[in-house]
Amino acid sequence: MANVSFIIPHKGRFEMLLQTIESVNKQDFDLSQVEIIVVSQTPSIQEVEFPTLNVDLSVIIRPESDTISALRNYGVKESSGEYLAFLDADIYLSANWIQSMLSELQSTSSRIITSAVQICEPSAPSLEKIRTHLSNAEIDVDVNFLPGRNLFMTTESFHKVGGFPEHLVTCEDYFFTDKAAKLGSLFYTSKANYIHLGEDKELGSMFSKEIWRGQSNLQSLQGRNIPLREWPSLIVPPAIFACLISACFFLLLGLQNASLTFLLLALIPVTAYTLRLWRIAKSDVTIGNILLFYACYFPARALGTFVGVFKTIKVK
Repeated sequence: MANVSFIIPHKGRFEMLLQTIESVNKQDFDLSQVEIIVVSQTPSIQEVEFPTLNVDLSVIIRPESDTISALRNYGVKESSGEYLAFLDADIYLSANWIQSMLSELQSTSSRIITSAVQICEPSAPSLEKIRTHLSNAEIDVDVNFLPGRNLFMTTESFHKVGGFPEHLVTCEDYFFTDKAAKLGSLFYTSKANYIHLGEDKELGSMFSKEIWRGQSNLQSLQGRNIPLREWPSLIVPPAIFACLISACFFLLLGLQNASLTFLLLALIPVTAYTLRLWRIAKSDVTIGNILLFYACYFPARALGTFVGVFKTIKVK
């Protein structure tokens, strides 16, 4: 019986999956107490030659119709560990990740989930640095939300939460960690870290991914009370998008003053978010790059939210 079970949902990119598994295999921990369960939607994974590992590895094939939540929940059913580590298939962990997660989780009885900070190389493109700074807006404190790509908790706590919401295509981590936060605290620690190998590096691909990520925004609101802190992230993207559409509409009608008014209304929240992140980034990225990021991010999120009401958006 393993002490720590890593649950890794997977689809497609084998190279990043292998690097993720490699980082688990390099943990400063008794690896005889570790198991990795890869729940894949890519049948050709059966042809992949995995390197010799010091941990037990299981690969399970699931249908493409399963959501990422369903993949994670299925992995838990097949696990034997007292602790669960949920990773995406493009995460490279620091060698002290398990030890740090255990230490932080056990440091107080009120804590239910721990997670490590994201890092990137100094040579990383501006967009990856922006994403990293966004992830690390709050460090070494209890937080309101944790991303699903990097979670550590007991199996007992997982069952108390009730598992991941299988009806959601995206935003499942918001839903899951929101429920978990009602049972205990969520802690984001700098004592360990990870590199997000598949982090967005170009605005074009980010725009497409954000449309996909935003599709379950409205569905994720069902069945839970929405705290005040979440309302800006729900209202701002569609409001900005509506202002931009209105600005274009009035410009076509030749009403330049009305068009300029709506454009300025759209720029107010974009500017506010840009200045906030610029202060967090501490000159690591330029204010112009941050402004460009939000100018793409908000419309993409709004499009995803709108389209997601009518159909499921496939990830590319």
